[in-house]
Amino acid sequence: MTLKSTLPFVRRIKTSAAILGSALALAGCISPVAGPGGNYTKPIGSAPVTANPTPYSQGLVCMGQFARQSRIPAPRIAVGRILDYTGKADYEGGRRVTQGASLMAISAFAKSGARLVERFDTSVSELELKYANNKLIGEGSQSDFRQIEAGSIPGSDFYLVGGITELNNNIRSVGGEAFVGDVDAEDAKGTADAKLFVINVGLDLRLVETKSLEVVDVISYQKQIIGRELSVGVFDFANGNVFDIGVGGRAQEPIQLAVRSVIERATLEMMANLYGAPNADVCSLTEGLISTNSITGDYRPRTAQLDHYDGGSRESQNKWHEKRDSGIRGRQSANFEESK
Repeated sequence: MTLKSTLPFVRRIKTSAAILGSALALAGCISPVAGPGGNYTKPIGSAPVTANPTPYSQGLVCMGQFARQSRIPAPRIAVGRILDYTGKADYEGGRRVTQGASLMAISAFAKSGARLVERFDTSVSELELKYANNKLIGEGSQSDFRQIEAGSIPGSDFYLVGGITELNNNIRSVGGEAFVGDVDAEDAKGTADAKLFVINVGLDLRLVETKSLEVVDVISYQKQIIGRELSVGVFDFANGNVFDIGVGGRAQEPIQLAVRSVIERATLEMMANLYGAPNADVCSLTEGLISTNSITGDYRPRTAQLDHYDGGSRESQNKWHEKRDSGIRGRQSANFEESK
């Protein structure tokens, strides 16, 4: 093999190496050896933690403010098992529908100002009670053990149970494809593709009076979920080169957020019944009021200084974020100056 014959081969090797290097550069900085910080690479993404509301979250907050303004005592609510009865699973083996519907319901009741008593996971409380009964939990000294007092645990007035009963795939779908181009093979060609599909999820919930076990409220709701796919492409010859370009996108309304929306709508209707709300426009009755309620939930202040704490600050995406909260940034700058 002559030097002249090997030149094209060398050029191809260099070109391949350049392409490979560019691909690695696009993949990000990854080192096979851990850096000074102990990691191989820095994770991407810096989005702050945000609230996770549904279109019904603000209505729940208004309902809680209405009850407090009207001095309506909030009922004690316990949430039981809200299970997935659809039996649907993905090909990978995971469930298609959230298994945390009970947790969503607890958050929804908190937004509405209900007093919650824990019945969903009492394992820690039961273990603490067992230790206290055996005089194993101390309160400062060996002779000062925790006392078990009768009637120290408040009971519930009502409890919520039910399940996710429907997940219907592809209720209806529609799509279209188009191809446009000249009969000449070297002229530009174009394609377009669009699809829409709809599924739905449904729940059946019931509110039970704890003492009598009478079912006082039953609600069945469903919500449709839409998804879409779009793509376009162009194929052309130009100056001896081939250009084949395609772009597209796929989006689907989150299934689990739809489940949360259905639960919050059902909770809102049940709490409106328990509070005796005059109509659905309770937000206009509580306009301008500041409450601990927020679309993230509710809480009970542990100290008097927090009585007027604005619960809405929990909704801020900048709160406590080291790059977005001016107080945190100021503290970091002060620590940096002190360390110099």
